[in-house]
Amino acid sequence: MPQLLLELFSEEIPARMQAQAARDLERLVRDGLSNAGLISEGMKAFAGPRRLALVIEGLPVAQADRDEEVKGPRVGSPDQAIDGFLRKTGLTRDQLSERDGVWFGRIQTAGRPTTEIIAELVEATVRNFPWPKSMTWGSGKLRWVRPLQSILCVFDREIVPIAFEGLQAGDISRGHRFMGSGAAFRARDFDEYREALLGHYVVLEAEERKARILEGARTLCFARNLELVEDEGLLDEVAGLAEWPTPILGDMDPAFLDLPPEVIRTSMRTHQKYFAVRDPATGKLAPRFLVVANIAAEDGGKVIAAGNAKVLSARLSDARFFWDEDRKSGFDAWLEKLSGVTFHAKLGTMAERVERIAALAREIAPLVGADPDTAENAARLAKADLASQMVGEFPELQGVMGRYYANADGLDPVLADAIRDHYRPQGPGDVVPTAPVSIAVALADKLDTLVGFFLINEKPTGSRDPFALRRAALGVIRGILEAGARFSLTAPIRAALVELKAQAGERASEQVWKDPEVMTSSGADIDDDVINTAEGHRRRAEREIEDKADGIVADLLAFFADRLKVTLRDQGKRFDLVDAVFALNDDDLVRIVARVEALDGFLKTDDGANLLAGYRRAANILKAEEKKGDLPTGTLIESAGGPEEQALIQAVLALSLKLDPALAAEDFTGAMTALAALRAPVDAFFDKVLVNSDVPAERTNRLLLLQQVQQAMGKVADFSLVTG
Repeated sequence: MPQLLLELFSEEIPARMQAQAARDLERLVRDGLSNAGLISEGMKAFAGPRRLALVIEGLPVAQADRDEEVKGPRVGSPDQAIDGFLRKTGLTRDQLSERDGVWFGRIQTAGRPTTEIIAELVEATVRNFPWPKSMTWGSGKLRWVRPLQSILCVFDREIVPIAFEGLQAGDISRGHRFMGSGAAFRARDFDEYREALLGHYVVLEAEERKARILEGARTLCFARNLELVEDEGLLDEVAGLAEWPTPILGDMDPAFLDLPPEVIRTSMRTHQKYFAVRDPATGKLAPRFLVVANIAAEDGGKVIAAGNAKVLSARLSDARFFWDEDRKSGFDAWLEKLSGVTFHAKLGTMAERVERIAALAREIAPLVGADPDTAENAARLAKADLASQMVGEFPELQGVMGRYYANADGLDPVLADAIRDHYRPQGPGDVVPTAPVSIAVALADKLDTLVGFFLINEKPTGSRDPFALRRAALGVIRGILEAGARFSLTAPIRAALVELKAQAGERASEQVWKDPEVMTSSGADIDDDVINTAEGHRRRAEREIEDKADGIVADLLAFFADRLKVTLRDQGKRFDLVDAVFALNDDDLVRIVARVEALDGFLKTDDGANLLAGYRRAANILKAEEKKGDLPTGTLIESAGGPEEQALIQAVLALSLKLDPALAAEDFTGAMTALAALRAPVDAFFDKVLVNSDVPAERTNRLLLLQQVQQAMGKVADFSLVTG
């Protein structure tokens, strides 16, 4: 069947936008074809520095004819309603038929040629393309990421007639901008197109460009007995910058190797898009760099390498200047500067945030086996490097540079490591701090962020999470679980609220003193009313937070429950079990996970599955009876009923003797084993015993028994929330 080839050729597309642009092009065209009733056999989109391309296989040459029945107004409806229906459908009254008191009509539409539909679809796609940023050029009104120069569009080897905004589709494209002088070529199907691009020094597929870069870079490094420092993000970026990527190995001034390696790599990556190279024998950076050029130079890239080496030396000279100047300043000067840096308008300065984190780290330290004084000191220094010149230039080095500066100043290595590690983990692939002091500071940092933004109602909504609170919560969860830290999550949340409350009160009081009318004309005497006003503002601000505290704690625990579901789901656990365990009002994450894992294993057994069914049956009976009136209360008559009822009564009474000690010892596997003993008597009870007996005393005792079964199982989890 026919093939469609589309290319949108423009000036350079930013590398960061290319992958999403390819996905958007494929989505928009697929949706448009689907709406027109055209189904293809396959579709693939491509993106590169100057072009978006799309190939679609197996499109029909035309739409199928349509014959559809449409429902109109009821018979006897006002003429206006019927006339409106006729105008909408293009039918006449004699074309309507009546069925079941309703008018129906048939609309027959001849299928249109596919080329007509494609022409309309391409124009609509271009006009409505969702670029993050776009521009106009010349006198036209069309918007594109960069000036759109041409459109190649052929269907079944014939040009699709498309013309709008001064653009006219053809079968002509262009090759590499420099190599071959951007010569034009003709292509009427995808094989011709891809072959012609290669002949004109353009690699169409992003994955092939990346493969060429890696293969060439590794070969160059191997020849010099070196090793490429691979960087997936940088690889994606440079593959979007070069149509004919050509790796070139350059030399760097070895004198710069005394800078921290992270500084060298970041300077290379951020400013120049270079890959770093290391010596495999030592594992340290080598005085080399690898640049990806967009041309295959006749001299093998010697001139390109030399020019890039000069630029890199200038960049690293700047980095050396920052390094030297920062070491002259030191932590005290940086901490002083943080007083003038606003963290958030409603949460104070960065200096105030440091005080909160320090106090919170001191609270958390004993819970994770850290020394409180050391944790507090580390937290006070953790954010200092934000005021350094190096971090000002390279924000991604925050924490990393703090550790280097701490080591240079001869500070305790435990403090230095905590400064570096307190931002971790910064994503699912990042490591979690393992040293107790680092854990305490990292948890304090993230909990202060979470509590603060929940306090000012800046919670994540939908896909919107501007302050990365979901990532912070996952970081807290991973930090606690991987450390095996045992404590109530509520405690540090409330401790964070105490610090926020004190600072809010202080800021409210200071606002009164900053009022120019507060001071008397002499500026020396203070009116008692002013003092009372300042104190009143303080108390009001503190009371506002006190009133919100319980709600914030509840919201944050629910938020952690949702994030824990994500963590456990990634591990193959069922998310509904997290709800079932969280319903017990337990906020010890280590214990919660242990319960979930034991419960998950139990429910996979026959005993667990059948007992869950029995629980649901009991719950349904009790729910139905509760609708009729209050459930019975009182003492269960232990000697009542026949053998099946007696067996369940004795099993429930015996259960607590094993279940309660197991739960107290946090032996959740043992607790599940104890619970499994209920399975057989519960099955027999429902098989042989009628709960709603005609004898009131029997009915009451059986309902009391079911309540006890429900309560006993409720010690393990809220089984009503188990959905599986």
